[in-house]
Amino acid sequence: MANALIIHKDRLPADQKKKLAAQYVRMSTDHQRYSIENQAAAIAAYAQTNGLTIVHTYRDEGISGLRIKNRMGLRRLIEDVQSGCAAFGHLLVYDVSRWGRFQDIDESAHYEFICKQGGIKIAYCAEQFDNDGSLVSSIVKNIKRVMAAEFSRELGVKVHAGCCRMAGLGYKMGGGIGYGLERLAVDHRLQLKGILKPGERKFLTTDHVRILPGSDEQKTEIRQIFDKFVKGSSQAEIIRDLNRRGVPSKNGLPWNSNKMCALLRNEAYIGNMVWNRYSHKLGGKRAKNPKEHWIRSEGCIEPIVDRETFLLANKILNESRVYVSEEEMLRRLRKVLAKEGSLSTRIIDSAPGLPSSSTYVKHFGTLQGAYRLIGYTGSEYLNRLDAGRPWIDLSLRHAAQLREEFEKRGKHVTFDSTSRCLRINDAVSVGFDVAKWRKYVGRRVRWSLVRRVRPTEGWVVAMRLVEGNTSVLDYVLVPATSFTYRLLWLSEHNLKRYKVLVFQTFDELARSLVRRVSAKSKVAARSKL
Repeated sequence: MANALIIHKDRLPADQKKKLAAQYVRMSTDHQRYSIENQAAAIAAYAQTNGLTIVHTYRDEGISGLRIKNRMGLRRLIEDVQSGCAAFGHLLVYDVSRWGRFQDIDESAHYEFICKQGGIKIAYCAEQFDNDGSLVSSIVKNIKRVMAAEFSRELGVKVHAGCCRMAGLGYKMGGGIGYGLERLAVDHRLQLKGILKPGERKFLTTDHVRILPGSDEQKTEIRQIFDKFVKGSSQAEIIRDLNRRGVPSKNGLPWNSNKMCALLRNEAYIGNMVWNRYSHKLGGKRAKNPKEHWIRSEGCIEPIVDRETFLLANKILNESRVYVSEEEMLRRLRKVLAKEGSLSTRIIDSAPGLPSSSTYVKHFGTLQGAYRLIGYTGSEYLNRLDAGRPWIDLSLRHAAQLREEFEKRGKHVTFDSTSRCLRINDAVSVGFDVAKWRKYVGRRVRWSLVRRVRPTEGWVVAMRLVEGNTSVLDYVLVPATSFTYRLLWLSEHNLKRYKVLVFQTFDELARSLVRRVSAKSKVAARSKL
């Protein structure tokens, strides 16, 4: 009888769904303060006129419409429709451009098609046509999508032109600043308004940002860095000295080679601002621009380092950098392998005349890719990674199976492939991992369970492997509260202490976990009453 009280949203009668609707609203920037409210008002008026009841809202606030990547509202809408969890028969959208101003106009049409395929009718509340599938509506929608894409393109061109003009006048046009520099907000009359702290923005759209040197201590450190470098000290030696003395970098973290190289090449220390080195237009990939397209404003900052010292430092940097082809990189790697007998990150980084390990990764995707091209298969670390990939693939299949079980019960489930973690109803997390067999001399058998990020709630599902880690022994369900650190050692003697449950098959574990999550959700729901 208890089951008779459960309402499955994906099984609502068709007649009931016909009167229920969801709305999707989106605004592009934080400055459009009333955009969401305006859209909602128009949608509410349309729903009242047509006898519809709005039961759910999907929203993306302050999110660009060029890509779907960060638009969690639209992504959740598509997931609900595809999983059959959409408890409504209509989707109300303000206009065609709310799907997005995608440069590929077929993308917004694709999301509309997914909704239609799921039995959801789309209505554009502010458009002058009915979205009834007629020839006229199809033509108008396509024109509207083209207009939305063109609007973004034209706006991007205008904004870029304005930024180029302001950068040429010596104003800072976004992005980070170097060590020992500060951002100063000024109004349109160049009156000072205050120093901007990290993360703060200018106050008004008519305000601008200037760059000025930081404290006297920071300016002294910058001059000493350049002096040491031009007198023969290596970047590594300077970095070690700064970290030993506890001098923090711009973000408060220790210095490294990337930060040091950026400092030595930053023209702001001789008074110049350089902008438009890179472009990231219309959601595309970041691309480096030719030097003739760079916008350089000279003498707009009080210099910290004299020009001769700066130019000498950059000459040393340029001469120390040698460009070699990929064929030459592989040839040098073979020579080091023949000399050392093996290869590793440490060997590559310490070998004279050989590019760094990060350079090999940049050119060949992974170190293993470079190793394979020279016929080297002796890397124990990479071989262990290869041996572990089948278990990772199996964990992903288990995650997909469990996600399907939850979605059948009307749960909203998302999956993070990086951490291999399911999120159920934005409340419970379930991670997936492998407990590898370990045995040390004089010690009992243990299994090591390592999570990239220490879980704080929910459970971790793990496969315990047999000796040699060649097959699955059983499955364990570990409460997240058992993890004091990212590493947890399991043995037959501490399973009870860590409240670990053991199952012979994954199906048994899945049934138990579904019951536990459902019970936890009911308790949480009762606590809110």
